[in-house]
Amino acid sequence: MDLSAAVWRKSSRSSDNGGQCVEVATNLPNAVAVRDSKDPHGPKLRFTPAQWRAFVGGVKSGEFDQPA
Repeated sequence: MDLSAAVWRKSSRSSDNGGQCVEVATNLPNAVAVRDSKDPHGPKLRFTPAQWRAFVGGVKSGEFDQPA
């Protein structure tokens, strides 16, 4: 998939201290792309909008939380 038109954004909760951040591009037709902010020319993941919504929903509901 050609990602040259991707508009990448980082979470407003991310800092500029070189932490572990991802960037997301949601402006693509029928796709959401994700990349490592420290390696913008490296590999990217591509999801359908439905897959991305399911992932974000799982994060919000605590599906991926580590046991205490």
